[in-house]
Amino acid sequence: QVQLVESGGGLVQPGDSLRLSCASSERTRSALLMAWFRQAPGQEREVVVATNPRTDYTYYAEFARGRFAIERDVAKNALYLQMNSLNPDDTAKYFCAASNAGPLDIRPSKWEYWGQGTQVTVSS
Repeated sequence: QVQLVESGGGLVQPGDSLRLSCASSERTRSALLMAWFRQAPGQEREVVVATNPRTDYTYYAEFARGRFAIERDVAKNALYLQMNSLNPDDTAKYFCAASNAGPLDIRPSKWEYWGQGTQVTVSS
């Protein structure tokens, strides 16, 4: 069982940056597929970025390309999401997810393990 705990959310102004963290309990996490999803009120959960270390492939949602970056620290069992140039449309609850199964699939239903989420609010 993989346990994931997100942190780093908060209230920021448009144009600000924020770095989310995800701590994993799984010591063999280096083989896990990892991802960040988000869900705004009344909206479906959507992928932000997903990565497969087995193939070294990373998928970024269109809205995330050029602004967001995923980073893994295997030694610390940690996953990060650096978010720059935030705007109000980025307001959502952000979730860390992990999966033992491949290939990489961006549908939320395909991910086995989830954190509780961290709220990001972008407002002036």
